[in-house]
Amino acid sequence: MPFGPAPDLAGRVALVTGGGSGIGAGAASALLRAGAGVVLVGRSAERLRRAEADLADVGPPVHSMVADIGRGDGASLLVDRAVDLAGRVDVLVHAAGNQVRRPALDLTLEDFDAVVGLHLRAGFALAQAVGRHLVEVHRPGSLVFVGSMTSQRVGLAGTVAYSAAKSGLLGLVRTLAVEWAPYEIRTNAVLVGFVRTELTRDVDDTPERVAITSRIPLGRHGTAEEVGNAVAFLASDAAAYVTGESLTVDGGWSVA
Repeated sequence: MPFGPAPDLAGRVALVTGGGSGIGAGAASALLRAGAGVVLVGRSAERLRRAEADLADVGPPVHSMVADIGRGDGASLLVDRAVDLAGRVDVLVHAAGNQVRRPALDLTLEDFDAVVGLHLRAGFALAQAVGRHLVEVHRPGSLVFVGSMTSQRVGLAGTVAYSAAKSGLLGLVRTLAVEWAPYEIRTNAVLVGFVRTELTRDVDDTPERVAITSRIPLGRHGTAEEVGNAVAFLASDAAAYVTGESLTVDGGWSVA
């Protein structure tokens, strides 16, 4: 007997940043399988074309927009464009990410700003733009941020900017969950463990990766699709009473 309803997002549209590859593409696939239309946002037109082609047969419409969300400038325009393309926006999934692996003593402020700008500043700007849209049209919605184990549980040398940005996302999630609950806008995060994507490519087949995998109780790295399933759950009415929460998807690494 099922515990509760499966994710059902039929008739809704999700705006997915970083949607051309990695966790963003995995989230888009899961959202489509749950019935949502998606608007992919990314910097590479070629990656977005490939993602659209890969997702074309899943069912609901797939649209894409080339944009460098960087510091979050133009977030309102981006949301307006998404509404023009897909007719509406009900869900935001902020999966876009970058990484500068460098010891804290050597990290430049420019590098720090670039990482924090994309993960945190742009995340807030997009959330604000989507929130304003939902309040204006009097429609409930859901925001899901892709966080990390470094958000609250793990410290990894060489990732100070990334860890700071991902930790900041949790404060954003908690505050928006409280402020926007009266508008029926839920805000949550997924805290991701080791998932093989372009951001982790520089540690593939290295002693660091072997050490990481050996600490994961399930004995393997995760997939973008597995993270996407958690995103789709949080975005859907299956999680209608969940807001301000962070769902860890790490194969048990953080409790080992």
